[in-house]
Amino acid sequence: MVLRRLAVTGALLAVTLGAAALPAAPTASATPQADPPPKPLARVLPAADHARIPVPHKAASTIAAPDIDVAKVQAHLTELNNIATRNGGTRKSSGQGYRDSVAYVRSKLQAAGYTVTEQPCTSGCATGAGPNLIAEWPQGDATKVYMFGAHLDSVGAGPGINDNGSGSAALLETALTLAEQNPAMAARVRFGWWTDEEQGLNGSDFYVSSLSSADRSKIKAYYNFDMIASTNGGYFINHLNSTAAQPMKEYWDSLSLQPEENTEGAGRSDDYSFEQAGIPTSGYAMGAGARKTSAQATKWGGTANRAYDSCYHQSCDTTGNINATGLNRSVDGIAYTLWKLAVTNSTPANDFSLAVSPATGSVDPGTSATATVSTATTSGSAQTVKLSASGAPAGVTVSFSPATVTSGSSSTMTVGTSSSAAPGTYTLTVTGTGSVTHTTTYTLTVKGAGGCTGQQLLVNGGFENGTSPWTGNTGAIGAYTGQSAHSGSRFAWLGGYGSSATDSLSQTVTVPSGCGKATLTYWLHIDTEETQNVAYDTFKVKVGNSTLATLSNTDASNGYTQRTLDLSPYIGQRIALTFTATEDAGLQTSFVVDDAALQTG
Repeated sequence: MVLRRLAVTGALLAVTLGAAALPAAPTASATPQADPPPKPLARVLPAADHARIPVPHKAASTIAAPDIDVAKVQAHLTELNNIATRNGGTRKSSGQGYRDSVAYVRSKLQAAGYTVTEQPCTSGCATGAGPNLIAEWPQGDATKVYMFGAHLDSVGAGPGINDNGSGSAALLETALTLAEQNPAMAARVRFGWWTDEEQGLNGSDFYVSSLSSADRSKIKAYYNFDMIASTNGGYFINHLNSTAAQPMKEYWDSLSLQPEENTEGAGRSDDYSFEQAGIPTSGYAMGAGARKTSAQATKWGGTANRAYDSCYHQSCDTTGNINATGLNRSVDGIAYTLWKLAVTNSTPANDFSLAVSPATGSVDPGTSATATVSTATTSGSAQTVKLSASGAPAGVTVSFSPATVTSGSSSTMTVGTSSSAAPGTYTLTVTGTGSVTHTTTYTLTVKGAGGCTGQQLLVNGGFENGTSPWTGNTGAIGAYTGQSAHSGSRFAWLGGYGSSATDSLSQTVTVPSGCGKATLTYWLHIDTEETQNVAYDTFKVKVGNSTLATLSNTDASNGYTQRTLDLSPYIGQRIALTFTATEDAGLQTSFVVDDAALQTG
């Protein structure tokens, strides 16, 4: 878990957290020795303890979750500890220890049949940071995704076996158990192992920001697991009373653990990246450097007025710093949540999805454009899908190679035009026909002959004429006390709340073909109360799902600055231009926009 500035209503959050109910759980030394040799793993919860644990009620549409073998989770922890030992005692994100950890987890998942992707963190991460690792079980409804994540990196001072080998290993064994049992799936399950969490949640931030709005909307909930085996720990749940948390709470309630809200971890682990994007989140934790209260020690056992994890961010965070009882209860709760949300008794009907990329093309008469038509099995078994297209005007032809695919495969679509094809923009409908039929669209622009007439395309770019045609948080537009316009009297004031918030303004325009250049200019004033040179609050300029520019509180200065972006790649396309400001939990940053223009020439 990363150390991070937290602010609530302008004050630093200072709380003492509760710890989880562990009957005589092993504890670490209050004053750990530097670089102790790895200790043997704490004992596994006896079989008799399992017999005393009631099985939570299962919904009629799901099957019982398995009892995950905690000894197998501990075996993964032993390997992560060995990896750290071979690499200077650490698995920090920029080191070989982290890359070897990724390779270990990846090899297990690939052998089990997962679709595995390494995502390099190309912006915002520490220099040399390794990739995120994403694994998806390729069954279930692809439009309904439940995601489970944990950071795989450690601090530089130690191997990070509780922080956060515990969460990483628990997710790995849960994923392998899912693959082994191979139940019918009602929804997709995706796992993420994040890089560079200890440097500021950077890997998960990068992953979430790289998702399109459509892909974000598919993620119905994200569950985070960071430090789930603390030796003096407690049973904490993120957003304890939320809808997302209910399966997790239901399982721990069945063990009479009386979990508490994870206040210590709020905003300090990777769930915060998803939470900022509007995705429901929850997760388990057992505490870090905060101290257990007397009431919590009475309720859960352990030692009052002592850190939940006395080896937090230290070299003694080895396999000897693991509470096997808490680890076992956590991993079984993870499995319970996954099975309840995504597994079903019934065999789902065969279905597939259909998509075209790119979804637009611009050509001169007599030339052609290509795009990839992708299919995926969203439920049931793979099936044969026949591809066709309609809506092509005279002089335009569409062909597919191959014309028939098995869902999960792709085809190359070629859109050809004759020299007599009339200039204009046309919507083609691409159809996939199998046991069911799905369609998607492709927008073709046939360029016209002749020169370019330069023009300014944005309407009401100075915000002087009401709010139309801007959409989004149009209440940001006006003449407000505390800020001034670049010209005229009105402007768009995005952010400035001093609390978690997002403001966006969008306008859709068509950039005509025939011109060689399109340039966006806008005037931006940034002021902030942030004092650290860290990008807590951001301002982004996007076209569709592509981010063209990112600024932050670190760019604050007196007065307005004119910013310029080249939009020439979008000539001949209809685009949605969006300004978005996002603030974190405290200390305001205002992003004030005025006199925006999109000029062709």
